[in-house]
Order: sequence, then structure tokens, then C-alpha cells
Amino acid sequence: MTRGPNFLLALLRRGAPVLASTPRELPSEVDDPAPVAAVRRMGAMAASEVEPPADPLMIRATRYAVLLPMTFRIVGLPAVWLWLVLGFGPTWQQTVVAWFGTVFTAASAGWVLRVPDRRGRWTWALLWTDVALAVGASLWCGATAPAELFWPGGWLPFIYLTSTVALWTMCRGLFAGLGLAVLGIGLQGVLLWLGPGGGRPALASLAGVAGMLLVAVATAVGSLVLLGLATRLALAIGMRLGQDAERARTERTLHDTVLQTLEAIALADGGATELARVREAARVQATELRRMLNSTGAPDGLAAELATLATEMAREGLRAELAISDIGDDQLSEARRIAVRDAAREALRNTMKHAGTREVVVRMEERDGGVVVVTRDHGVGYDADARPAGFGMSESMKARLSEVGGWCRVESRPGRGTRVTMWVPR
Repeated sequence: MTRGPNFLLALLRRGAPVLASTPRELPSEVDDPAPVAAVRRMGAMAASEVEPPADPLMIRATRYAVLLPMTFRIVGLPAVWLWLVLGFGPTWQQTVVAWFGTVFTAASAGWVLRVPDRRGRWTWALLWTDVALAVGASLWCGATAPAELFWPGGWLPFIYLTSTVALWTMCRGLFAGLGLAVLGIGLQGVLLWLGPGGGRPALASLAGVAGMLLVAVATAVGSLVLLGLATRLALAIGMRLGQDAERARTERTLHDTVLQTLEAIALADGGATELARVREAARVQATELRRMLNSTGAPDGLAAELATLATEMAREGLRAELAISDIGDDQLSEARRIAVRDAAREALRNTMKHAGTREVVVRMEERDGGVVVVTRDHGVGYDADARPAGFGMSESMKARLSEVGGWCRVESRPGRGTRVTMWVPR
């Protein structure tokens, strides 16, 4: 796609393919959650920049814009044919046009939904075939229809032609739609002039034909603009939410690695043993950060992640006993796997800090259509109404899991230890 300075102008010139453009940033007015005048927000979306390259998924999604004029034709042709049957008794030519057009359009819509056509060559062929069928149907019906059915029978090819004009407008822009509308007006003018009842009545009918074709262009342009603005708004909101989620993920990662190590350094008493422990913790966290930054392969599953986490905790002095059921946890999405792992790491660090024990049990099993991980220690526990400093981080654990559709529950009583239950759906 060629770079264009203005989204709305590019959309009008080129049609639906412009919808696939994905700029790196959009004006702040587009996704501002504060109340903004609708005209101002729409103006910001319309004036936003068009940038290549387009996202492959967006390219495929933009082809769905053709479904609107196709749906009009699939509904319109049988409806007009039924009107002819009940009112006039149509000829076999009109029946062929009605049902061949309906079947061809339904098959084309199915093809659009199923075939990627990344280079667009087949889409171009489909569009030109549609023009040929529209012109051919108009000429055939005009040349073969009986005089008494010339005017009512002409509605079938005209409905087909109208949807073709709308189809080209949405797929190739305003100028393509107007050009095809002018062609259609000329074609209909010739048919009306040569048919029975030519002269002034034909001119009146031609004015109606021109008006309807221009209405088809205007309707397609309106639909295209509204679809474009809605796409830009959704893109802007998605970018903002993605940035917020990435920021939150980065903050949690830093909390679980760098911040934890810095706190350990701050609390160290300076002894050789304590210094060695801090160094080991720093090495572990550096390895974890490097793994997260460089990881591109598929995960081995949550069980493997928990085993690695237990090894990491063992280096820091916490013995984690694993009880893991064979439940096919590799089917969990990466987002859910990471959320459970990071929440479990935070629970284990809380145990080291506050439980007064160096032993904990980590259990993973299937429950309620999902995967549950439970950490259980027999430490000092705490009173939920007077929880110690640092346990506010349980809210962070809950936030991690709620973002992926799960939940976290922390249960503790003084002298009875603490249980943390984390669940995510499959």
C-alpha cells in the first residue's frame, strides 16, 4: 500500500484495502477515555496517517467489507424474482438471471471467507467477472424480454448492477464506484431508449436509474467511512490497552527480579554467607531476565515452569516440594502459563519473607475445567485484618490471574500457615 498523508482521503481513493494500514501511533484524541466531542474524535481518526506495511491479519479481515453489497444482492434478487412471479409471471431468462446471480454471489461470499488470496489476484478476477455478469445480464434481459415484461423484468439485472457498483465502491474506492455508476447509467439509458415506450418516459426512467446508482455509491461510501472510523477507533483502543498491559507486565517482571534482589541487598547484614546468598539470587534473576528477553520457543508446560521455579527458590534457601498431576498442562496458553508461574513465584517469595519457615508444598492439579496451583506452608500465618507489610502484593497476584480469566485466593490464620490457590481456565 502506498503511503498516504490522510486516512479518510486514502480510504475514499483506494477503498477497503486502506483499512489494513496499522500506524505505530494515533492521535491522542482518538482513544482519549475522557469525554471528547464526537466531531473532534472523528476528525482525529480521519486525519490520522496511513502507513505501510499492513498487518497480514488485517489484510484478510478487510475483505469482509464486500459482504455488505453481496448480502444485498443475495436478498434482493430472490425478492424481486418473487415479485415478478406473483405479479407478472417472469420468463425463463429472468429466472436464470435471478438464481444464477444468487448462487454465484453466495459462492463468491463463501470464497471470500475461506480463501486468503494474499496477493489479491483472484479478488481482482472476481470483481471483473462480476462486472461482466452485470453488463451481460442487462443486455440479455433487455434484448430477449417480451414487451409487456420489459420494464418489470429489467429490475433483476438492475439490482445486480446496483450491488456491483456498491461492491466496487467499497473494494476500490469512490472514483471506481462513480466510474462504474456512469457506465451503468449509459447502459441503462441505451436499453430504455431502444426498448418499448422510449422517448420522454425513458428519460424519466433514466433519471430514476441514475439516482439509484448514485445512492448505491453514497451508501457504500458511508458504510466504508463508518467501517474505517470504527476500525481506527478499535485499533487505537487496542494499542492503548496493549501498551498498558505491556507496562504492567514489565513492572511485575521488575518486581519479581530486580526489585526483589535490591531488597535482599538492602536487608543483608554484610556477612559472607549473606553476601553469597545475595550474589546467587542476583545470578538467578539475571538468568531469568535473559531467558524472558530471548525466549522464542514454545513452552514445555506449566509443570516444567514450576520445577524450574522450585530450583530457583532452592538456591535462595526455600525448599519447595512439588506434587504435580499429569494433566496435559502444555495446552495452556502462554499468557495463562506465565500468569500462574509469576503469581506462584510471588507467593513463594512471600513465604520466604513472612512465613518463618523454609519449606512449602506446591501442588498442581485439574479443577473446574482449568488448572489450579496451590502453595501451602505451615509457617506463622497472619491475621487477614492485620496483614504484615508486603502482603499487599497478593492484590498483584489476583490482578495477574484476573487478566487471563483466572482467580487467586489467599487463606491464612495465625499459627496455621498460609494457603494460596491460583486457578486459570484451559
